Amino acid sequence: MPGKRIERRLAAVVAADVEGYSRLMSADEVGTLAVLKSLRREVVDPIIAAHYGRIVKTTGDGMLIEFASAVDAVTCALVLQDQMRAGSGRTEPKITFRIGINVGDIIVQGSDIFGDGVNVAARVENECEPGGVCLSGSAFEQVRGKTRLAFYDLGERSLRNIDRPVRLYGTRPAGLISAASAPIAEATKPLPPPGGPSIAVLPFRNMCADPEQDYFSDGIAEDIITALSHFEWLFVIARNSSFTYKNKAVDIKQIGRELGVRYVLEGSVRRAGGRIRVTVRLVETATGAHLWADKIDGALDDVFALQDEVTLRVVGAIELSITQAEISRAPVKPSSSGHVRNGVGALDSAIDHSLRSITLNPLDLQLGFVHGGLAYAYIARGKYEEALEYARRTAHEMPRWVFGWTAIAIATAYLGDFEAARNAAQRLQQLSPSFSISAWDAAKAGRELWIYEKFYHGLRLAGVLFEPPSAIGLPRRSGWSRCSPDA
Repeated sequence: MPGKRIERRLAAVVAADVEGYSRLMSADEVGTLAVLKSLRREVVDPIIAAHYGRIVKTTGDGMLIEFASAVDAVTCALVLQDQMRAGSGRTEPKITFRIGINVGDIIVQGSDIFGDGVNVAARVENECEPGGVCLSGSAFEQVRGKTRLAFYDLGERSLRNIDRPVRLYGTRPAGLISAASAPIAEATKPLPPPGGPSIAVLPFRNMCADPEQDYFSDGIAEDIITALSHFEWLFVIARNSSFTYKNKAVDIKQIGRELGVRYVLEGSVRRAGGRIRVTVRLVETATGAHLWADKIDGALDDVFALQDEVTLRVVGAIELSITQAEISRAPVKPSSSGHVRNGVGALDSAIDHSLRSITLNPLDLQLGFVHGGLAYAYIARGKYEEALEYARRTAHEMPRWVFGWTAIAIATAYLGDFEAARNAAQRLQQLSPSFSISAWDAAKAGRELWIYEKFYHGLRLAGVLFEPPSAIGLPRRSGWSRCSPDA
């Protein structure tokens, strides 16, 4: 009598493991388990479900997931790692996953799966670096040419308890591919931009006759890269990658494609006697449009002090400009200058549209910016409790983004909770000493001064003093009580 038929099927198998789990448990068992449980509930499980995955089983430090599609498996893994990286500053202890993917034949017994396809996935995960995603050759062949992702060849590896060498391919959340990695055919295509904002700081051109001034221009670019890297919401290309364009005339759009970034900062340095002029430009790579430009003059009496001044001014302006651009890129734009110019009715319409769009895009990687835009729209409308709700969401999702804390400071001040307003104001100034609400709002709202006055007045109530409208060339209205176009 023939034996019972064994059920088999072809599947994409994902093995995920927590990096350094034993060390984390040894240091803080209760805290580690609480964070893992929260991440499963709020991040991991919803992302897997959204990509049609099935969690087969979980262990203390990992899980096994089955997908019918290799493309869904890889996309899910990258979205998960991107979300984990974006939220790395929100949890303590910090949790980092390694993820391995294999496509192969599996044996099905009830809800569990077994076989070589599962074993290879587990061994591939062991070869993966923390925060990354590794694919077996069979998984790579299934996604090759079907996505815009970039992969790099890791070569053949001898995996434990696997009787044959397995070729591995690496990929990371968009924009994290190292320039030092050996690219394969897929990687010769333009790199996709990261899910969030990204920037490359090019080496500043030394336009002086003295080549020894290179140290000054290179030092400015390096200082800006270092300062920008502290913004967890902004992905910054490493110096080694961006400095490969030094002394090369390359189109900005091409740089954007090659590095997979949305924005590029370029600049030049000129010297006349004992004075230096630094010119800087922030460019959007997709369109080549200049988002911001400025020139900074200074004396060479103290080189380091001048570099610090340039860095402070440039980084502050970049943060403001990219924030505005990202809100404009988001699925909804509740605080754009167009809505401001069109008045309160347009703000109400934008808020309604925003709320509907958030419902339709709950996993959008730019929701932090959308929630921030909603907070400011509610502030402009005078609905401070609603503004505080979305401001807090923004601060939770992007804890190092200064404008989430700014919205909290303004909303709590108008609600009369001055202690919370002062705490939020202190936090925003810690995050960005160069923060200037006036410069930011002048850029966003143009001459719609009632918006500026509302934000400015809220910050004054929170104990933050910034320059009045006259300091930035805008006419000041009589009295700060006029906080709406109807007032």
